[in-house]
Amino acid sequence: MTGAPRMRLGAVVLTMGNRPVELRALLESVAKQDGDPIEVVLVGNGAPLPELDVPGITVRTVELPENVGIPAGRNVGIEAFGPGGRDVDALLFLDDDGLLPNTDTAELCRQAFAADPRLGIISFRIADPDTGLTQRRHVPRLRASDPMRSSRVTTFLGGANAVRTAVFTEVGGLPDDFFYAHEETDLAWRALDAGWLVDYRADLVLHHPTTAPARHAVYHRMVARNRVWLARRNLPAPLVPVYLGVWFLLTLARRPSLPGLRAWLGGFKEGWSTACGPRRPMKWTTVWRLTRLGRPPII
Repeated sequence: MTGAPRMRLGAVVLTMGNRPVELRALLESVAKQDGDPIEVVLVGNGAPLPELDVPGITVRTVELPENVGIPAGRNVGIEAFGPGGRDVDALLFLDDDGLLPNTDTAELCRQAFAADPRLGIISFRIADPDTGLTQRRHVPRLRASDPMRSSRVTTFLGGANAVRTAVFTEVGGLPDDFFYAHEETDLAWRALDAGWLVDYRADLVLHHPTTAPARHAVYHRMVARNRVWLARRNLPAPLVPVYLGVWFLLTLARRPSLPGLRAWLGGFKEGWSTACGPRRPMKWTTVWRLTRLGRPPII
């Protein structure tokens, strides 16, 4: 009697071409994963890619002529595995300066997806390679004081996760126009609305140096604009002003620098004045699910 077919895993890595040493180390860590080999699609986001011959894995490359942003770049990687990534059962999304320190990460993903057919997305724990510490912002829930506690969550970490490709088939990919920030929450909300589950797994680790999100020049504008787009695209109409009003007040309470606040206000205005993409408000039952999971969609 033959057993169930093995889950086929692929990986998407997005790079600007400026971290060749770290990129090779990441690919080598993927090659060392237990179980069947993982095919990698490496997307050069407006950057030429070097020749990468890493024993143990097949690396296919896609070079984009310009930087199309993180979500659009990852979508290109998804489609390289066929429409919606259908040539594989699940995809790992990994930062080009990250590294998988353990060899059982891929196998644990296979086991988790096989054990729960409604599990759609797994968010890994990001830890600094030198200190082992996980930044609070890298725990995708409000109660983030204990990063070692795994739980069901309502969003996930963009460069350290695994997604069942059936999710993309059902709800679509990441929102291209977001460019950077909140694209993961947009996908997670659509997946949850379709009945999928999202897990944060503290035992699945990606090593990544500790960084500040505001290191990106566009951070404040993109965060504000995309927050508005996220609400306009996904929330029932009565919750849109509540959600955005809460975030407006939280931003003021955090007392950003004057240039940062100006950029944030400009992005907030841009979010209202520009097209946000298709509007598909989640069901009220999904609002209740998010609330029960500890993250009502008003914060």
